[in-house]
Amino acid sequence: MILLDFDKGNGLVPAIVQDYKSGKVYMLAYINQASWKKTLETGEAHYWSRSRQEIWHKGDSSGHVQKIKEIYVDCDNDTVLFKIEQLGGAACHTGYETCFYRKVGPEGEVAIVGKKIFDPEKVYKK
Repeated sequence: MILLDFDKGNGLVPAIVQDYKSGKVYMLAYINQASWKKTLETGEAHYWSRSRQEIWHKGDSSGHVQKIKEIYVDCDNDTVLFKIEQLGGAACHTGYETCFYRKVGPEGEVAIVGKKIFDPEKVYKK
């Protein structure tokens, strides 16, 4: 069993999340030992929410679950790459397909280049 180095990041390891077919990067999140274990046990992505200070099952409230297809670990055992199938078509809580929906131009201007899939107010009912 691979042993991830959670000590370097004060108990957290970055998780890069990528579509297993297209290679599109959906998001960057963090995992701790407990969320890593849940991910391996269930085959669905679980992360550590730094803002809520709790394990977060991706898609639990939205239905946009991430099914793990492959996992890669970097050479230092301190970063993982989850290749996933994104159910529901969107990974970003703002409703966009990916969290990287804004492109920064040469003058620092920002353009929305992503596709909005859902209305977060309707999905999260906040």
